[in-house]
Amino acid sequence: MQLKVYNTLTRKKEEFVPVQPDRVGMYSCGPTVYKYAHIGNLRAYVFMDELRRVLEYNGYKVRSVMNITDVGHLVSDADDGEDKMEKSASETGKTPLEIAQFYTDQFMKDIDALNIERPTVCPKATDNIPEMIAIVQSLLEKGYAYETEDGIYFSVEKFPQYGRLSGINLEEQRHGARVEVNSFKRHPVDFALWKKAQPNHIQQWDSPWGRGFPGWHIECTAMSKKYLGELFDIHTGGVDHIPIHHENEIAQAECWLGHKAVNYWMHSEFMLIDGGKMSKSLGNTYTVADVVKRGYAPVVFRYFCLNVHYRQKINFTWEGLASAKTAYDKLCASLFAHRQSEESTDKEVLDSYRVKFEDAICDDLNVPLALGILWTMLRLPKSKDVYDLALTFDKVLALDLDKVQDVRSAPIDIPNDIRMLAETRLRARKQKNWAESDRIREQLSQLGYSVKDTADGYEIVKK
Repeated sequence: MQLKVYNTLTRKKEEFVPVQPDRVGMYSCGPTVYKYAHIGNLRAYVFMDELRRVLEYNGYKVRSVMNITDVGHLVSDADDGEDKMEKSASETGKTPLEIAQFYTDQFMKDIDALNIERPTVCPKATDNIPEMIAIVQSLLEKGYAYETEDGIYFSVEKFPQYGRLSGINLEEQRHGARVEVNSFKRHPVDFALWKKAQPNHIQQWDSPWGRGFPGWHIECTAMSKKYLGELFDIHTGGVDHIPIHHENEIAQAECWLGHKAVNYWMHSEFMLIDGGKMSKSLGNTYTVADVVKRGYAPVVFRYFCLNVHYRQKINFTWEGLASAKTAYDKLCASLFAHRQSEESTDKEVLDSYRVKFEDAICDDLNVPLALGILWTMLRLPKSKDVYDLALTFDKVLALDLDKVQDVRSAPIDIPNDIRMLAETRLRARKQKNWAESDRIREQLSQLGYSVKDTADGYEIVKK
């Protein structure tokens, strides 16, 4: 089946036709490495990985580029407030380099844990300052940018197509704008290409306009062109990138190059937390370490993500993750039974499931449907052939299906905090504090565990 993907720019599914017949250039907006990535951030990288795996499954050689933003991303995502790296440095007393290296290492550990293939290239913004300055100079020379007291700004009114990606209306933005924090801008939506630094700003470089640092948006244009060329196939990110970051990328890149730079723009939807917004600023985020601490393997979180299409919001709850764990364990148990079988399955039957699976993943990455097809296939009579085909599917799913074991004999690793809760409950029972005992039982249940009272004390069972 011909691979189709949803292009945010055209707002429709399109047949995927790469620039080069057998190769794909893909750029993904990477992390700003000033804090730990939360699971909402990581959903976008699970999507990035699924896309890359589907492309590779279809025989393409993928050159995947993901930037590391270690300068230039202001707290407002636009042009206001502190640089996120600068802010983290002032809060911790560490240098931006120390902070960036620490959180970059942590991010790489997280994506490794989630079976996300590392991109081909992960360039740092701070290693590409000369390339950014060159683009800014070119935009100034062509009349698309202007200099002010505090920086170099892109003039959105010079690009008539501005708003194609997000649907933003410049006139409405002008008339609806409040008093501008930055009075130097000619239009409220104009964005910084280069910021002139104050003497005490930690990260700054020489430029034709004095000491300063790049705007956030110019980084991706410079690095995508450097590593993928003037026209590449796919640019990915989260939906939060659409109205500002990616809209600005399109404007500056097309004005600089004189033609479009990207054929397909693809975006993953938000992850909600208990039905509401998840964000670092709200303090309601969880990390991969939190997932592990609760007793769940990272692959269970990946499985949780794959059950919802990347263009749909996904609501994270611990109860939902516990359900995903139960389903994943059943999947592995069924696969183990197929692996142990010496029977075979008719090739035509297997081929029918292969075609259905491939049709699903080629229909704009309908991985939830592909998972359903796998589940249906596992209902066939036990056969090593079924297991082998499941491993082929796992080239896309990346759920460690080659590592399945008999879950009935697998040792249960109970986290220390769960054992401590069970001990506290046991003491409450000995003191006949039944209300406290019931409260802790409920707390354990919410964390994905049940506790059974025995003559010797208790037994903890993972749901």
